[in-house]
Amino acid sequence: MKNALRVIAIGLVLLIGVLLFNTLRISSKQMAGIAPAPALAISDSALTHLSDAVKIRTVSYEDLSLMDSTQFEKFIGFLEQAYPLTHARLKRERVNGYALLFEWKGKNPTLKPALLMGHYDVVPVVQGTEKMWKHQPFAGDIADGFIYGRGTLDDKVTVIGVLEAIEYLLKQNYQPERSFYLAFGHDEEVSGRYGARQIAALLETRKVQLEYVMDEGGTIKTDGVSGITTPIALIGIAEKGYTTLQLTSVGDGGHSSMPPPQTSIGMMAEAIDKLQKNPFPARLEGAASYLQDYLAPEMPFGTKLAMANRWLLKPVIVNILAKTNAGNAMVRTSIAPTVIHAGVKDNVLPVEVIAKINFRILPGDSVKGVAEYVQKTIDNERITIETLKQFDSEPSPVSDTATLGFRALHRTIKSCFPEVIVAPYLVVGATDARFYRNVCSNIYRFMPVRMNEEDLKRPHGTNERISETDFKNVVKFYIELVKRS
Repeated sequence: MKNALRVIAIGLVLLIGVLLFNTLRISSKQMAGIAPAPALAISDSALTHLSDAVKIRTVSYEDLSLMDSTQFEKFIGFLEQAYPLTHARLKRERVNGYALLFEWKGKNPTLKPALLMGHYDVVPVVQGTEKMWKHQPFAGDIADGFIYGRGTLDDKVTVIGVLEAIEYLLKQNYQPERSFYLAFGHDEEVSGRYGARQIAALLETRKVQLEYVMDEGGTIKTDGVSGITTPIALIGIAEKGYTTLQLTSVGDGGHSSMPPPQTSIGMMAEAIDKLQKNPFPARLEGAASYLQDYLAPEMPFGTKLAMANRWLLKPVIVNILAKTNAGNAMVRTSIAPTVIHAGVKDNVLPVEVIAKINFRILPGDSVKGVAEYVQKTIDNERITIETLKQFDSEPSPVSDTATLGFRALHRTIKSCFPEVIVAPYLVVGATDARFYRNVCSNIYRFMPVRMNEEDLKRPHGTNERISETDFKNVVKFYIELVKRS
């Protein structure tokens, strides 16, 4: 017995030693010694340009017949007037009608070009919510130190910010070492298939290979994450895939006074309940693992110990992450029932029930695998499952952090926002960047705007806005990024 206890004690001491060794040997991945970016006098005209851009109602609808093409033409014309040097010195093409592709030739043709991208379409304002806005969503009001309106965060901020930066550099007669493409889609909010996808296909036919791609995605989260109060600049190095399945259950109709043991609605409710009670397996890998690597050295000791020993404590970490909606979305394919159609009258049993369930697919899973998992989990031959393929996309590959593009982003962030922690992460939504995987393996998603948890509700929501200071910092960021690439 004593020998057994002695062995256990020695084992515990060794285990503690290994845990401490792994914890103490990890070091910060933050770049040090980065000189602050020089002070730049960004003109107030930049604020006016963003305000004017917001006033143009470039609203995307899934029903393309609702698109007001005159507003998109107006926006393109506005850009020509606001950025004359950009249009005079860069080659501009209109792709598939309204998407825009600019090419800025660099000094060194042996360097791969980089691509800065965004989209200028916006989502509609939900009818009846206009009165909830402090300033009307398409007024472009500048008030109380903010620019208000649809697109100030998603994503006219990027389009106008990039063009302000390029126009500023052209006024200085600056020419970059490498060439740059600027790509601005017009339908990102409804899948990007006519905008970004067509631009990417055009570059592919021209056999263009890019050094890196930079799109919207991550942001500077000012209230940090659990265990870290320092602002964190989150750079998306991958994004989840997307699919929607339509489930149809068919039962006996008739009068509600004589219902069968299980109606078609009951059958569908049971199927949805099974899915929500049996989520996809959680995995701490890929982009989520990169995030842990970058944040662990900045964590308090106890959390750092867990992060440094994921080989042992991975289940504990996954369990902690899964307790929040955001953390859960980082580690598994998510399941979201979003639409149900059933019934026409309260005393009539519906024959058919249709439900749509949206899935955001973790890298490593697939569209086909989602359908198979749902079929197996529901296990009901009376429910048919159909993949709505219109917007399907597989999860993106995970871009490396040991690349010129990521280092350029890291340096630029540190120069413009010295106090922040930089970390890669998984984008749980979809961006236009996913279309560029055939012309670039280094794709990053970041918007240099400070946002807290409350601000993250503003894109697609009410009172979308950006502070005057933040927008000038966006312009400054892109100026520095071009110079540091």
